[in-house]
Amino acid sequence: MNRRFLESIWHIRGSVPLPPDQSREEAFTRLAPLFRETGTSHEFADDTLRFTKKDPAAQDKMAVFDHGELQIRDDGTGRALHYHMVSRMLLFCFLAPLLFVAFGQATIWLGKYEAAKEQGAPKKPEKPPVVRTLNPIDKMLGAPAPEAPKKDKKPEGKKASATSAYVFAGIFAFLYLVGRILEQRAIRRTLGRRLAGE
Repeated sequence: MNRRFLESIWHIRGSVPLPPDQSREEAFTRLAPLFRETGTSHEFADDTLRFTKKDPAAQDKMAVFDHGELQIRDDGTGRALHYHMVSRMLLFCFLAPLLFVAFGQATIWLGKYEAAKEQGAPKKPEKPPVVRTLNPIDKMLGAPAPEAPKKDKKPEGKKASATSAYVFAGIFAFLYLVGRILEQRAIRRTLGRRLAGE
């Protein structure tokens, strides 16, 4: 499988065109406030800005990303800011549904195993029902005959259910899809506004 395709699960790449006549220095100056947030460190080398985040604040607009790099280059259609960012949170949300589905399948398998184990176990011989007779005096007085004892039904074992696991798998799958789309758009919008001076 293509490595680039696999990386697209938790890597976000894209580009934002630079405003006309904006220099590289001016562009990075406008982007600088994004990298002054708590828990963020960055370095600038070879015309590329690289950053890492450790325990970022909740209000940080880039808190979902762990590290990444930004570079300004001409891609043939004009100068643009190219970004590549990595998010372990997206990777977790992608893998969580697979984990819960595995739990669900394991629950079903264990349920079937226990049921097969019970069926294969030797059955205990059933005791003959106790026959109750009516006392001669009660019989003479016309009392009704005692009812035969009913057989106690064995409580059926609770069937293993994987519903909860599948529900959580669905929740995390939804979170991943929404997060992947929204974060792609959010970071592009954030960088575009900074470059435009908004």
